[in-house]
Amino acid sequence: MEIIPAIDLINGQAVRLYKGDYYQKTVYSSSPVQVAQVFAKQGVARLHVVDLDGAKEGRSVNTKIIKDICQSIHIPVEVGGGIRKMATVD
Repeated sequence: MEIIPAIDLINGQAVRLYKGDYYQKTVYSSSPVQVAQVFAKQGVARLHVVDLDGAKEGRSVNTKIIKDICQSIHIPVEVGGGIRKMATVD
């Protein structure tokens, strides 16, 4: 079994929603990059990042933060949320 930690993003912050409710969220960090770095230092094999703003709006919103996360750690990063076109993947 592989456990993959996740960072959910809303308004550039690392959050967790309560039962998927955007109005009931807990902000865990205003620096998702630092959260990713902590996970990487703890030895995780990969990281999952979800752009919840993007999922809601149907387009990528937190792209810069996701890029910053990818550039700050040296483990694979899975990304979801707001990806509707191959151009976004590119």
